[in-house]
Amino acid sequence: MNKPSPSIKDPISVEDYAKVKALLGRTPRGLAAINVRTKTSAPAVIQVESIVNKKPFPTLFWLVDKQLNYSIDKLEAGGLIAELQMSIDSSDVLQAALKLDHLAHIALREELMLPAHKAALNSLGFANVFKHRGIGGIENFTRIRCLHTYYAAHLVVSNTVGGLLDEYWREREIYVDHLA
Repeated sequence: MNKPSPSIKDPISVEDYAKVKALLGRTPRGLAAINVRTKTSAPAVIQVESIVNKKPFPTLFWLVDKQLNYSIDKLEAGGLIAELQMSIDSSDVLQAALKLDHLAHIALREELMLPAHKAALNSLGFANVFKHRGIGGIENFTRIRCLHTYYAAHLVVSNTVGGLLDEYWREREIYVDHLA
């Protein structure tokens, strides 16, 4: 299982900030860390603060790798979310695993949240927002809303949907081998 990068305390270099900005096509908001990189050291997954522009931002990990984003875009457009959702809906084991993934993600977000951000969320009346929102801010822990969010989180800490996506690619001999 992957572990979250402790780099949340490390400052983002000017070079990395520029790379993330180019990958996003906009100025990054709430950039906290780069958790996963490609073999060429380009950012692949970034960590985002839990409060951005004085509002809760429940997506902890954001996929910025162009190659992975494009691959996942094609899979979503081809109906893979519905296919995977049918598998989850028909399996108590997958549903239970998915719920545990979300609960673990909630705990991880809480652990990584800066004390100043916890205080800000509390003072703005958003203290309870994250207590029931898992990966990507999802409230229904047995639903897939976006493969990108699940896969970004999976590359930092393994999760069920990310594992299903890895399995899908493996079965088709598609390899995600450009990550460090």
